[in-house]
Amino acid sequence: MARDPYQELGVSRSASADEIRKAFRKLAKQHHPDTNPGNKAAEERFKQVSAAFDILGDVEKRKKFDAGEIDADGRETMRGFGGGPFGQQGSPWGAQGRQSETMEGADLSDLFSEILGRRSGGGGGGGFGGFSQRGSDVRAKLEIELEEAIHGAKRRIAFSDGRTIDVTIPKGAEEGQTLRLKGQGSPGRGGPGDAFIELVMRPHPIFRREGDALVMDLPVSIPDAVLGGKVEARTPDGAVTLTVPKGANSGQSLRLKGKGLSDSRGKRGDLLARIVLMLPEKADHELETFAERWRKERPYTPKKK
Repeated sequence: MARDPYQELGVSRSASADEIRKAFRKLAKQHHPDTNPGNKAAEERFKQVSAAFDILGDVEKRKKFDAGEIDADGRETMRGFGGGPFGQQGSPWGAQGRQSETMEGADLSDLFSEILGRRSGGGGGGGFGGFSQRGSDVRAKLEIELEEAIHGAKRRIAFSDGRTIDVTIPKGAEEGQTLRLKGQGSPGRGGPGDAFIELVMRPHPIFRREGDALVMDLPVSIPDAVLGGKVEARTPDGAVTLTVPKGANSGQSLRLKGKGLSDSRGKRGDLLARIVLMLPEKADHELETFAERWRKERPYTPKKK
C-alpha cells in the first residue's frame, strides 16, 4: 500500500495546487529513471511520487482522499464493517452467503490477488501458491501541443507490444508531468502493472512560456505604433483584434485576459502580447526621406526604461 501522498511529496495538507505541482516536478526530475539509469531505488521513488501526484494533482481525487473515500492507491475505502476487517462474521459475505452490500463496489478479487496471489493452475489440487508477482510497469513519452495542455485532450498511444491505450491529457498539463494509468502495464499473475506516460511539450511557433505566463510577439507597423490602430493577433482560442495605443513602443505588452495557460483546476491565466515594431519588407523611399529629415531636424536618443 502506498504511503500518504502528502508525505511522499513533502507538502502539508493545506498546500495549494501550485505548491503540490512544484514539489512533484522537483522530485520527478530528481528521481527520473532517465537521469538515474540502473538505480532501482530512484526508479521506485519515482513511482511513489508519481502515484502521490496522481492523487493530489487531481482536484476530485484529492477531495476524496481528504474525506477518506479513497486510499493512497486511489481505491475506494471499504467502509461499513463492524468487528474485524470483514465485518461481524469475519467475512466479506453476509449470513446469506452473498457479498455484503456494505462493500460499496470494492474489488475483492484484486484485494485477494495482492495478498494471497492467484490460485495455482496445475493439478487441480487447490490451495494458494506463493505471492504472485504483478506485471511490470511500462513507460512512454507523449508529445502534446500547447493547446492540448491548455484545453485538455484525448490521445491514443501505442506500445511496442502492439497494445494501444487512450490517454486523457488534463487541463493545465505541464512539461515533464507523468500520468499514471493503473492496470495498463504488462500483464502478470498478480495482475497487470501500471503505465507511466511522461508528457513532452512541442515547441510552439508563436507562443512561449515564461514562468507562469504565456507570451507572444505581436508585429506592429510603424504607422500603427505612431498613430494607434487595430491589429489581428492569434491566441490559443483563435484570432482576436487588438487595439494598439497611440505612441506604442517595442517591448510594450498588451494583456489578453483569460487567453493564457490553464492551472490544474482549468482556470485560465492571461496572454501577454509584446509589441515588436516592424519596418516594411521592401525599402520605402518616402519613409527613408522622412526619416532623414526627422533625424536632422528632431534628433533624439531613446532612453532605457
